[in-house]
Amino acid sequence: MDLTRREVAAPRAPLGGGGGRGGGRSDGRSVWVRLGLMAVPAAFFAVFFGYPVAAIVGRGLREGGHWQFARVGQVLGDPDVLHVLWFSLWQAAASTGLTLALALPGCYVFARLDFPGKRLLRAVATVPFVLPTVVVGSAFLALAGRGGLLDEWFGVRLDTSVWAILLAHVFLNYAVVLRTVGGLWAQLDPRQEEAARVLGAGRLSAWRRVTLPALAPSLGAAALIVFLFTFTSFGVIQVLGGPRYATLEVEIYRQTATLLDLPAAAVLTLTQFAAVAALLAVHAWSVRKRESALSLVPADSTAHRPSGAAQWAALYGVLVPTLLLLLAPLGVLVERALNGPDGYGFAFFRALSAQSDSATFVVAPAAAIGNSLAYAAVATLIALLVGGLAAAALTRRAGRLVRGFDALLMLPLGTSAVTVGFGFLIALDEPPLDLRSSWILVPLAQALVGVPFVVRTMLPVLRAVDVRLREAAAVLGASPLRAWREVDFPLVRRALLIAAGFAFAVSLGEFGATVFIARPDRPTLPMAVARLLGRAGEMNYGQAMALSTILMLVCAATLLALERVRTDSAGEF
Repeated sequence: MDLTRREVAAPRAPLGGGGGRGGGRSDGRSVWVRLGLMAVPAAFFAVFFGYPVAAIVGRGLREGGHWQFARVGQVLGDPDVLHVLWFSLWQAAASTGLTLALALPGCYVFARLDFPGKRLLRAVATVPFVLPTVVVGSAFLALAGRGGLLDEWFGVRLDTSVWAILLAHVFLNYAVVLRTVGGLWAQLDPRQEEAARVLGAGRLSAWRRVTLPALAPSLGAAALIVFLFTFTSFGVIQVLGGPRYATLEVEIYRQTATLLDLPAAAVLTLTQFAAVAALLAVHAWSVRKRESALSLVPADSTAHRPSGAAQWAALYGVLVPTLLLLLAPLGVLVERALNGPDGYGFAFFRALSAQSDSATFVVAPAAAIGNSLAYAAVATLIALLVGGLAAAALTRRAGRLVRGFDALLMLPLGTSAVTVGFGFLIALDEPPLDLRSSWILVPLAQALVGVPFVVRTMLPVLRAVDVRLREAAAVLGASPLRAWREVDFPLVRRALLIAAGFAFAVSLGEFGATVFIARPDRPTLPMAVARLLGRAGEMNYGQAMALSTILMLVCAATLLALERVRTDSAGEF
């Protein structure tokens, strides 16, 4: 028995890999398998991310075969660019702080209290995160813009102030904090805080001294993610910012699409890339600290029904304003879509099937629905293939190479999608990769955004699979592919469905890159919404609201389906 206990407690060695040359062969085979799994994702990111971004930078900063590094100082010394940098940092910091302040009470309610409709509300809270940012901008425009609900009822307009941008960012990123911090909070053992209270600490003091330090790494990770998303904000600023406010992403778009100043765009891209790389490095450190420093318990054992007036008051005191924040913009979106020229009805929805007379929008707006669904389906398949292989390669924690590979997979979330989209046009324009006229460009750009969600969803589940099952399969003669099919796949099937759902939802909403590469005769839903909002007239505005409503309903249905198959061991998203 003592020997058995020591064997179980000691770090497990591969079965059959005892000492000497046998262990060396097993370790060597593991390394080659890992490298093989990394090959496809690495090639995908090299060709469809690294190459286009490098092409933009090279086209902007190389002249006559020489690098023009003096241009960096000229661009970064421009007062207008400095103002954009300052606003990008300031609004990202303000958005992050406001999101944490408003979402933390919700984290407590979802982590510690059990109440009817909890799963439904979790899905509703996640809907804004996967909505296209142009749809979020149009929702807040309908709520707080000129002629919006607040303007009609109270004479209040926020579209000319920074508050509309900040609230839209809270609306978008509430789910990031809820799932990152709330997910960890639900797995913290409540008995530790209860022990502090038995020893005389008050409720607030016990939370501050016991729970808050345990949540600190998760809070830091959530704050970094929210800061990253708001620092690179594009669609929300385009719709709500007007001429006064611009982030780095918006300025890159302006320099690229309007001014055709590629050197300036290249410098701004490098600046954004450096900032994002630093944020991701800090995020990776915080995740490792969170994984290694905490002892967790099953989430379903920590929640309880509210007891007493204080807990019921806390429940309703959090849920009512949260639902107001999350549902008011979506509700106004639907109301504007149904409020037609002759009263409430489906006039704007019926108008979507009418042929457009615009030279830049040459098909009926309804065509964008089928285009988006087809593009998103293909993008999901690509993201599952690339992200699944990457997650399998990252299953066993390893050294700097694997951590660097993990960070590489996250870079598209923070790198300028505008740069990637324009890079597709100028880099993939000659054999063997002459894809400018091919429909596959759009799913490829969307898959770049979907892969990180697949990896983050699949990785915790794959790491939870007992390695001894794979080792036993290998001893019995199974190849790595068969071992994965027979051992891993049955255990991770539900997580795979969740990953597919998130990849599909975020692919539907991708806008920054597809605005460059989607053809006028095959627009996507976000592209159609943006173009309709940019044209004057009640009918164009109403059709934009109708398309936004359709997209919102598709995303909501996808997320509700995901909640039905959600597993406690799945990743944060």
